[in-house]
This record gives sequence, structure tokens and C-alpha cells, in this order.
Amino acid sequence: MKILCNGEAQETPSGTRVADYLSQLGLDASSVVVECDGKILTREEYASHVLQDGSVLELIRFVGGG
Repeated sequence: MKILCNGEAQETPSGTRVADYLSQLGLDASSVVVECDGKILTREEYASHVLQDGSVLELIRFVGGG
């Protein structure tokens, strides 16, 4: 199925959960905020929220520095 992630068209299998998608991208879920279709998800929702064809994701990563 097709989704839009940070403005880029992406393909992912049907039934993919947000946590699975983050893992596919090699991202640590604890350092990412996910907005899906205009709703900011809690980290608890990552494991249960199933992406739909046409979902629009915005991923915001936290980066530490000094």
C-alpha cells in the first residue's frame, strides 16, 4: 500500500503498524514523535495503530547535542 511519510511517497505492506514501520526505517520509537493523518500518536499507540492506504505520516526525531 502507499503512504506519504514526511512528504515522500513510500510503499509498505498492508497491515503495517506504526511500530513496524519505524523498525523498517531503523528508527528507535522512543526518540520519534509520530503524527498520522493529523493526529499525534502516543508511544503506546505505535504498536496498535495500523497504517491505511493513503496514510500521511510526519516523523519528528529528537536529536541531543551539547
